[in-house]
Amino acid sequence: METGLKGKTALVTGAGKEDGIGFGIAESLAGEGMNVILADLPARQEHMGLGTGSMDESSALAKKLAERYGVRTLAVAVDVSDMDSCMKMAAEVKKQFPALHVLCNNAGVTLGAGQPMHMYEEKTWLKALDVNLSGMFRVSKALVPLMTEGGSIINTASRAGKVPPPFNGVYAVSKAGVIMFTKVQARELAQAKIRVNAICPGQIKTGMELWRFNLEAKMLGTSAEIQEQAQVNTIPLGRIGSISDVGRVVVFLASEASSYMTGQAINVTGGQLMEL
Repeated sequence: METGLKGKTALVTGAGKEDGIGFGIAESLAGEGMNVILADLPARQEHMGLGTGSMDESSALAKKLAERYGVRTLAVAVDVSDMDSCMKMAAEVKKQFPALHVLCNNAGVTLGAGQPMHMYEEKTWLKALDVNLSGMFRVSKALVPLMTEGGSIINTASRAGKVPPPFNGVYAVSKAGVIMFTKVQARELAQAKIRVNAICPGQIKTGMELWRFNLEAKMLGTSAEIQEQAQVNTIPLGRIGSISDVGRVVVFLASEASSYMTGQAINVTGGQLMEL
């Protein structure tokens, strides 16, 4: 498939962990010859044993992609919960690249998992919504003006935005919001020749997913392996997905092959979810 992406520029938020969906997306785009900007937090943060990306890791990953695929890469620091940080990122991108063609709003957090919504602390609820949903607003506000040649925005939602998992309520609510955010963007940006779609991954083998299996195992008195197999049993294709499975779908949505698609929320679940 001729993607038409070679020599163009993409930015992926939440791309600073090698075992994360963001890096899988960045590598898939780099593999098509795109210049890739990896954006993540300045320093590692940790919550309940789950760590974020950092500039040190983002920089190392950017160097790896440049060497492996012969493309230009850049690592930038951003806190999507801070508008000034997003605008600073945009200014840095503008200095380095003439235009941005693909924006992947991928940064997100899982907070409050393991308890019902009415037991959440208010600050946990608000923080998750702020990063997962309002973060996309901030990043888009900062970077859409750089998409002067049109292009494609791909927002990372989740299967959880369509079918809520147990005891992970604010994550599900925020990802449902991402799906509507995508539809609004798609309508508003169509005249600027910017298409906007969302991806809804299911079980993908990431550090976050392995953390989830361990958390469920502790709650249920089983093992992470048993929890993973329980999920595999619900997937018609019979396996947990890989970050490259997600990356290849993003390549399609970024490319001219999907030029008549906008406002869609595409399931990447191995058949685990078969509804629209």
